Amino acid sequence: MPTAANRLDWVDAAKGLSIILVVMMHSAYGVGEDLNGTGVLHYIIGWATPFRMPEFFLISGLFLGQVIARPWTAYADRRIVHYLYFYALWAVLQIVFKVGLGTGDFASVGSQILWAIVEPYGVLWFIYMLAVYSLVTKLLFSFKVPHWLALAAAAALQIFPVTSGIGIVDHFAAYFVYFYAGYAFAPLVFRIVASAQGNALWAALALVGYAVIEGYLVFAGGAELHPRGITMGYAALPVLHLALGFIGSLAVCLTAALLIRLPWMGWLRWLGEHSIVVYLSFSIPMAASRTLLLKTGLITDVSTVSVIVMSIALLSPLLLYWLIKKTGWGRFLFERPAWAHIPGTPGSRSTIKPAAVQPAE
Repeated sequence: MPTAANRLDWVDAAKGLSIILVVMMHSAYGVGEDLNGTGVLHYIIGWATPFRMPEFFLISGLFLGQVIARPWTAYADRRIVHYLYFYALWAVLQIVFKVGLGTGDFASVGSQILWAIVEPYGVLWFIYMLAVYSLVTKLLFSFKVPHWLALAAAAALQIFPVTSGIGIVDHFAAYFVYFYAGYAFAPLVFRIVASAQGNALWAALALVGYAVIEGYLVFAGGAELHPRGITMGYAALPVLHLALGFIGSLAVCLTAALLIRLPWMGWLRWLGEHSIVVYLSFSIPMAASRTLLLKTGLITDVSTVSVIVMSIALLSPLLLYWLIKKTGWGRFLFERPAWAHIPGTPGSRSTIKPAAVQPAE
């Protein structure tokens, strides 16, 4: 397999691992809260807590260097407007479903939609922050801020936790360092992964050792597992927490690079390639399936219910995506239409001949 294609494969596989962890967390915590207990998925997510979101952002920054030097209009269309379109669309859909249809409080739907403009809504905060991180990184690039200075400032924000209560501020402080590191250190990450693929046995042994150490740091030192999360032990220490975020992110990349070499792991690459489809739409079937399962009262085991809910939340968006591709209806849900592009940019009405759309990926 050519090197370029190989890189894309493991990056997609890493995205696949990432989206599984995200859906697993929300499924387990939702069920845990409703049943007031913890299950096996709580332990897996607890172990992955130091790197679960950092690796998502680091991977998202890996290919930013290929577009960062583009003119502002082209860059903004691909890295800012692109994400904001899907955020706005799905925020409205989720608010209507959860607030309007879910509670019958249609009077507050409009106010919540307006509030979602300045306060990232629910699980969609990740999409919102990708646009913010892309904007800030482009500004840093335009003003020629050195990587070391940008990383030092971003690391300081992460090490000294910012708890303003304002979502956009707190999320920026917590995770921008990983997104920027993905952009700044992309060549190094690719070299490390390539080396690991050439030394698969040693890489696998290193990953096993890392997993054991990670588990000890997370669960030792006064850790407590809760239905809605975990209070980490030693892993919560500020500088160590930052380091574990980076190490864990790299471990996900190495794991993906090794797994994708197995002939039966193509599904993981495909899932990662469509991870944004799952991220945008998993919360609605997740909430609905959890509610229906618990109302039946047939299954009350936290682990069992969590696994069922997670499976439905992962598969439902892919089924919806397949139906849209098959019928052609609803393509705007996962593909950005021409009108949602900045005029003059690829895919906009002024630059296309037949109707065209840009996939969410």
